[in-house]
Amino acid sequence: MTTDITSLLSLFKKELEACNSVNELMKIKSNYLGKKGSLTSLFQEMKNLDLKDRKTQGALLNKTKISIESLITSKLEYLNSIDIVHNNIDVTLPGRGHSIGSFHPITLTINQITKILYQYGFTIADGPEIENDYFNFEALNIPKNHPARDMHDTFYIDSKKLLRTHTSSVQIRSMINNSAPLRIMTPGKVYRCDSDPTHSPMFHQIEGLCVEKNINFCHLKGFLTDFIKEFFDNKKIEIRFRPSYFPFTEPSAEIDIKFKNKWLEVLGCGMVHPNVLKNVKIDSKIFSGFAFGLGIERLAMLKYGISDLREFFENDLSFLNQFESIR
Repeated sequence: MTTDITSLLSLFKKELEACNSVNELMKIKSNYLGKKGSLTSLFQEMKNLDLKDRKTQGALLNKTKISIESLITSKLEYLNSIDIVHNNIDVTLPGRGHSIGSFHPITLTINQITKILYQYGFTIADGPEIENDYFNFEALNIPKNHPARDMHDTFYIDSKKLLRTHTSSVQIRSMINNSAPLRIMTPGKVYRCDSDPTHSPMFHQIEGLCVEKNINFCHLKGFLTDFIKEFFDNKKIEIRFRPSYFPFTEPSAEIDIKFKNKWLEVLGCGMVHPNVLKNVKIDSKIFSGFAFGLGIERLAMLKYGISDLREFFENDLSFLNQFESIR
């Protein structure tokens, strides 16, 4: 057995010298010290020796095991040191800066609006962008051949399907599915055949709807006045309500704000028309409500001083990087 131990140690040293990676070293360790390793097998043969030889060979085996473990530890340290040299990092060099992402100004504006509306008990409702004529027009008191349809330059897919021209269609779906009372906001993309520095064929809109008992125009006026002041962070901002017309609200109004000594329209609103409530099977003698709608891009342009609507869609980093600090 002494010869076997000496030969085993000699073979181990040759394999260790040829080893060039930690993975190889772990395999060598397993081959000699593992459960089925060469040295482990010699330990198992000790039971076949007489007492005198067992004592002598046992001491030699233990010495060999300690030697192998020590050599493996030294080799591992050496291999790790080589790896550190190959992947050396100069810790005295200044660190590299990390670029920080930012929200798009449209997303920022939507987040700011929804945050305010959440405080008033509104929840988000969503619906399809490809809509049918009933939800986009008829249920909103805009029947076929109604002159109000001329206000909407509509993208028709076929005789029944179209790209929604407003998110009011989501309000109809929500009232049908949930009935009253309810308070919802409906942010999303809408589509109209229009394109110039202040209009885009696709733009973002958010509408709000509140249907409850005893809701009147005073509630609408008070709520939207507070909303505008909070959104623009200006308690002294000048606001005016002026009469308007929308087929789905009666009475209807548009809201202007004083901006650089000029009145600018920011949103439309009104009391939900009884015909709309009738179409969704809500009793207008018990429930009433108000609705409002605003263009996200328009509010973002006013708040952040953006002059051309097309900047929102050109992905110019020099433009987008201006909003890094806004959360």
